[in-house]
Amino acid sequence: MAFRQAPLCGLAPHCLWLLGVILLMDVSARPANHSSARERAGTKDEPEILPPDHLNGVKLEMDGHLNKDFHQEVFLGKDMDGFEEDAEPRRSRRKLMVIFSKVDVNTDRKISAKEMQHWIMEKTAEHFQEAIEESKVHFHAVDPDGDGRVSWDEYKVKFLVSKGHNEREIAEKIKNGEELKVDEETQEVLENLKDRWYQADNPPSDLLLTEDEFLSFLHPEHSRGMLKFMVKEIVRDLDQDGDKQLSLPEFISLPVGTVENQQGQDIDDSWVRDRKKEFEELIDANHDGIVTMAELEDYMDPMNEYNALNEAKQMIAIADENQNHHLEPEEVLKYSEFFTGSKLMDYARNVHEEF
Repeated sequence: MAFRQAPLCGLAPHCLWLLGVILLMDVSARPANHSSARERAGTKDEPEILPPDHLNGVKLEMDGHLNKDFHQEVFLGKDMDGFEEDAEPRRSRRKLMVIFSKVDVNTDRKISAKEMQHWIMEKTAEHFQEAIEESKVHFHAVDPDGDGRVSWDEYKVKFLVSKGHNEREIAEKIKNGEELKVDEETQEVLENLKDRWYQADNPPSDLLLTEDEFLSFLHPEHSRGMLKFMVKEIVRDLDQDGDKQLSLPEFISLPVGTVENQQGQDIDDSWVRDRKKEFEELIDANHDGIVTMAELEDYMDPMNEYNALNEAKQMIAIADENQNHHLEPEEVLKYSEFFTGSKLMDYARNVHEEF
């Protein structure tokens, strides 16, 4: 037995090394701007001390990357988790056809752009309500005295505790005006958060946020003023020549170090094409090759009905194989991956049964 085990022991370090290489290849192949809703789901239950990077039903992420799950979010609403990859296909098809029948208000077995527009607005409202409910929970968590207002210092204590600091020590130092010993990265995050806190604090400014103001702090899509602030932050990060507007090259430029191998290059080539299409067809409203802050703000406003209609037309065009400007059950099932994130096979054979 000892003789048989010896080669295995010798191979063990090589196996571990090979496994490490495979894992590194997988990580490097995934660009930073390609996180999906399913990947983010693993951290959903963690306390939202920080404003989320991802906002459901909003076209861009906080860092300016496209929200690649947007179409699924505005088609499924709160049912985002109802189409898991390992779900039973027949059940998922039936569920998708139930959604189809709800969107198809006039029951003609076709979805028009107007019907899709109204559905998008309804699903976006669901995400809004979900954000309000979550924000209430987080507000009470950072409002220890329950006075209905949260000071910047109260929030800062909770944030630093989430970073591993001792709550009593931090609270005491802040109370006494003592210097806080935090690393450079944490200090930079604190400064950015404080800027955002000021923006969410409606005049007259007192650095105390009410429940509604705290909602705007976490979810800028709920406030026109905070949406403007979010747009300015995105433009600042992408604007390379300092003119406070975005050209196409600026909007599609890749973050440094994103592409590390051919697989990553292929993914990012696709990402660049998506951003170019988004820029030219949806964001640049007057088609002059430049996106102003006002254009970007209109584009990012999730409750903009004109944008919802454009999105509806775009979603229909993706799956409209017979070119009748409507979606039919067969088309929705065939393009199920676009609408739900899951590929449901045998769409044609099952469409009448499921409908």
